[in-house]
Amino acid sequence: MNCVEILVLDFGSQYTQLIARRLREVGVYTEIVPYFESIETIKNKQPKGIVLSGGPASVYEEGAYRPDRAIFELGIPVLGICYGMQYIADFFGGSVVRAESQEFGKAELELIEQGGIFEGVCDRSIVWMSHADKVEKIPDGFKELAKSGNTHYCAIANPEKQIYALQFHPEVVHSECGGLILKNFALDICKCQNHWNMHNFAQTEIAKLREIVWGANKESRGAKVLCAVSGGVDSSVVATLLYRAIGENLIPVFVDHGLLRAGEREAVEAMFEEHLKVPLITIDAKEVFLNKLRGVRDPEMKRKIIGETFIEVFEAEAKKHNAQGEIKFLAQGTLYPDVIESVSIKGPSQTIKSHHNVGGLPDWMKFELIEPLRELFKDEVRALGAELGMPKEMLMRHPFPGPGLAIRIMGDVNEEDLQLLKKADAIFLEELHASGYYDKVWQAFCVLLNVRSVGVMGDNRTYDNTICVRAVEAIDGMTATFAHLPHNLLERISNRIINEVEGINRVVYDITSKPPGTIEWE
Repeated sequence: MNCVEILVLDFGSQYTQLIARRLREVGVYTEIVPYFESIETIKNKQPKGIVLSGGPASVYEEGAYRPDRAIFELGIPVLGICYGMQYIADFFGGSVVRAESQEFGKAELELIEQGGIFEGVCDRSIVWMSHADKVEKIPDGFKELAKSGNTHYCAIANPEKQIYALQFHPEVVHSECGGLILKNFALDICKCQNHWNMHNFAQTEIAKLREIVWGANKESRGAKVLCAVSGGVDSSVVATLLYRAIGENLIPVFVDHGLLRAGEREAVEAMFEEHLKVPLITIDAKEVFLNKLRGVRDPEMKRKIIGETFIEVFEAEAKKHNAQGEIKFLAQGTLYPDVIESVSIKGPSQTIKSHHNVGGLPDWMKFELIEPLRELFKDEVRALGAELGMPKEMLMRHPFPGPGLAIRIMGDVNEEDLQLLKKADAIFLEELHASGYYDKVWQAFCVLLNVRSVGVMGDNRTYDNTICVRAVEAIDGMTATFAHLPHNLLERISNRIINEVEGINRVVYDITSKPPGTIEWE
């Protein structure tokens, strides 16, 4: 069990996960709980500091989110960010009002008092603002630490009570010294230990998995785990971790749902055989999935159908290996961003989209769920894989969604469209590898828009489909910017797709960042 150093209370900000991510970067183990977490649970976790996240609500509204007031009686430092700051100001007798000039985007932070939480922070550094309310009057006992052009009280503190509050978001990459500010709070003010790393996590998790699967009872050593494998980084790391924990009692199952990229199945099978040395079972379920998806256009319905069908296929496969009732668990490669985008289990954050591998098992499923990466971010998973000795070419593969190409085809999924998309996607990735840009971007793929337009090829008029090329740069996938690929590379990609993929006569490039968009289109 990892010792919780910092506890983040989630008030619904889409940036909440980034607070934990930034603190983990400096080795401080951080967990997230809903803002309404009971004071008893908070006490049991024994944190050395608490962070109150941002959120979409206003503290002066009826029904505004309010944590247990006893958090201020624990005798540990508290840091409020955005809504968290406004809640602190309101709670201690200050005044919060609607701002005349709302602030969204970059601002200059003018320091009034240096040192403490701002130790080493340069005056007039850039910070990221995202607020419509402001603190008009600070409570008694608090002092002003910083301001911006539009916000007089940009940072305040009550050093005696060890309470600090920031109107800006230090957790986002746009805040130049944001990581340093959070580090100062955790290490200097809260006196946290910075022992969180993937070496310790691997050792702890392997022991924990043995305990979960086998327990202390020798008779339970026959218990087995069915592991859902996609061939991506996440599920491959899960399989490797479990193989280290329980050896041959792991049953990794790879489902070819017919929605994979060109050559994906063969690559996954070779990877497990040559690199992981883990026996892999492959199920060809293409017809099952495509039949269930026939005529379905709604993206959420696609995801749910694929998720439910995955479970059905796994249960059918488990029955073949479970004559003696030895399979007790199903393992998945669920990550933190999957969880927060699917359902607000940590707090009131708005659901963005559901992920096929999040949300637990249906009532009729007989397995217990194991998700050893559920609290990790993507780059932490890659670091864990490196710790486990997995090869770099496996760990640096771009993320690939569980629903596969089904959510990269706008509209219903059919064999003809799948073949168009596979061919275009293969060309795109091939050109990225050849140019050296594959390792420079976080994720890259094609989307079949199912939008037809007029074109001319030779002397003939065409009326064919459109491919959208998407490439993004990111650190953890929670935010992303479109990649500035060279124009000559984009031109080469476009020419090859149009000339080599019959049925495509137009290629466009997606220049949308996240937010406001998501990385995937559906």
